Amino acid sequence: MSDTTPPTERLKVLVVGAGAMGSQIALVAALAGHDVALADVDADALDRADRQLRERMSQQVAKGRRAAADVAAAFDRLALHTDPAAGAEDADLVIEAVVEDLDVKRELFATLGQVCRADTILASNTSSFVPSRLADAAPHPERFVNLHFFNPALVMRCVEVVRGPDTSDDVAARSVAFVEGLGKQPVVLEKEINGFIANRILNAVRDEAIRLHEAGIASVESIDLACRTALGYPMGPFELMDLTGIDIGYRTKLARHAETNDPADLPSRTVTDLVEAGHLGRKTGRGFYTYDTPDQTTGA
Repeated sequence: MSDTTPPTERLKVLVVGAGAMGSQIALVAALAGHDVALADVDADALDRADRQLRERMSQQVAKGRRAAADVAAAFDRLALHTDPAAGAEDADLVIEAVVEDLDVKRELFATLGQVCRADTILASNTSSFVPSRLADAAPHPERFVNLHFFNPALVMRCVEVVRGPDTSDDVAARSVAFVEGLGKQPVVLEKEINGFIANRILNAVRDEAIRLHEAGIASVESIDLACRTALGYPMGPFELMDLTGIDIGYRTKLARHAETNDPADLPSRTVTDLVEAGHLGRKTGRGFYTYDTPDQTTGA
């Protein structure tokens, strides 16, 4: 059975970026009944996303968690494009999920702003950059909002809806309604703040876990075990970093430091060493832990 409810309004949604987050956001929207275009300039990334999404849905159907007819209908509503602006002229909502680089994101929104209607909601999935860093890249900054999904987007219910200084009440309300129509739980931030809610709390836990490890207080395994068994976390902080991609947190830290110039906001030595060595977690087969095979369904 599907875990989403039919949308009150069938929208045309464009998701730009076919990484793990963008591809899953696109499928979530298609499963909820929307017409979705998933765009990425990398044709291989699109092929990989399509293959992984279909494999994942086949497993869900085999386990009885979704109906085969619902999944087939969702893929019928999901179109793949190598043009990032494909369908933008008719889109009701655009969700950006490209690399965590401010210039890349701003350039994309500038391009989309020339194509999209004035009432099209422009949204970013990023938690690295607050809305005000992106909204003025395109005309009508009042229609900009951050819609921050969590990994894996097909599973996680929370979506942070972050208003910028110029975000209109109408756009905020429409964004909340869209998230609710996905069967997810919107968490609204009335003011923007770097890292939003969940990641600010999570980053504090991660930073302390890394400090404990670097000080030789306890091993990675012991810290994760304490968080699971004493705090009730489903995964320890190091396990979670491996799942989401160590480079994602690394780039987020760099972006935060660029904002604050506070040395405390720089990535830790341990994280920096792993990123420089190419050990990014599950997606590369090695991070804080070692895995038998890389898992390309995780990370950005």
